[in-house]
Amino acid sequence: MKDTPSHLPSYDDMLAAHERIRPYIHRTPVLTSSYLNALTGAELFFKCENFQKAGAFKVRGASNAVFGLSDDIAAKGVATHSSGNHALSLSYAAGRRGIPCHVVMPRTAPQAKKDAVHGYGGIITECEPSTTSREAVFAEVHAATGADFVHPYNDPRVIAGQGTCSKELMEQVENLDAVIAPIGGGGMISGTCLTLSTLAPKVQIYAAEPEQADDAYRSFKAGHIIADDAPDTIADGLKVPLKENTWHFVSHHVTDILTASEDEIIEAMKLTWKRMKIVIEASCAVPLATILKNPEVFQGRRVGVIITGGNVDLDTLPWIR
Repeated sequence: MKDTPSHLPSYDDMLAAHERIRPYIHRTPVLTSSYLNALTGAELFFKCENFQKAGAFKVRGASNAVFGLSDDIAAKGVATHSSGNHALSLSYAAGRRGIPCHVVMPRTAPQAKKDAVHGYGGIITECEPSTTSREAVFAEVHAATGADFVHPYNDPRVIAGQGTCSKELMEQVENLDAVIAPIGGGGMISGTCLTLSTLAPKVQIYAAEPEQADDAYRSFKAGHIIADDAPDTIADGLKVPLKENTWHFVSHHVTDILTASEDEIIEAMKLTWKRMKIVIEASCAVPLATILKNPEVFQGRRVGVIITGGNVDLDTLPWIR
């Protein structure tokens, strides 16, 4: 285990974030499905961040970062790199504050997400679909603009903002035994750990990851960060590696990380669309896919499932091939 990073957010930071962002977010609903309960043998409670402002949970962390800036710093705008949802969420928040937002996005990012960034006023610079290219191009944009860097998941302000999601979930559903969410860079999982370790320490936290981008799973088993540079998965929001802040929360508070194959993710995505009548991204289907794959872990338990977003390119759905 690494030493504790020096700038981790606290539970009080999460509470302050919730007050700060309240005017700019939805308190998203929790939905259930008797069909999926019967199929899994668990009671599943879906926290639907696909209905969130900008279509994803990431608007929580982005809004906390943007509206926490001093006027002097905010005047130069904000900047980030993102495959999509953080990019459009930061653009949304910056637009609400009336400041510029500079975004580095992989050229392969879904067109629907690029369109949303433009729609919210974000300024896109494209990079190659690898962590190396993303960080190199961002360094140039950051140097040229002087904008405040809001990391998509390793930023303490972002983690505190993401923690507000599980705070709401615990207020909406009593007596949960476990919560499961997707993991890429670990922002949502870290926020979940931050909140539940204080608010409901007996609730177990599971992370769900694609088999084809399973660096968090391998990191968890190895006891140190293992970073893949350019994994290939339909779950485009889960291709980035853990960083020191998110690794701290994952290594200290996560019960287990479970993985699912591409076909299992697609089937879970289709099942959610068909049975719950809601639009979710492939990345958000990974938790249900891992519950279906590991029923013995969740049977007979009350499980919160965080659906992280619904920004889908309808012309390139993964089952249309």
